[in-house]
Amino acid sequence: MDGFTLVAEHTRRRILDYLREAVANDLGGDAHERRGRDVGSLVNALDMPQPTVSKHLRVLREAGVVTVQVHGPRRLYSLAPRPLSDVHAWLEPYRQMWTESLDALERHLDNGPEQPDKKQEEAP
Repeated sequence: MDGFTLVAEHTRRRILDYLREAVANDLGGDAHERRGRDVGSLVNALDMPQPTVSKHLRVLREAGVVTVQVHGPRRLYSLAPRPLSDVHAWLEPYRQMWTESLDALERHLDNGPEQPDKKQEEAP
């Protein structure tokens, strides 16, 4: 399944967003802290039935977008290091365009206001 099909489904986007936020929250923690989230935390955070969450996690895992680590009876899910490469590749020209546009705006703003045109000053 391609990346566009994966993220087209709202529930899968919510799961990916939750796992992304979990990564951000874990970055400041202890190195020995667990990484990833179990199905129960996803069920609680997303307020969805466990079978629904599990079904979408399976799809995401099979597509290589999330990884799973087994810790005793629990499975911890986390984002894969390089998921959604087709979406990333498609977005890259747009990122480049936006970056160039914002850089041009920054240069314009850094140069300050332009000097008024003398013809405009002389107009009645």
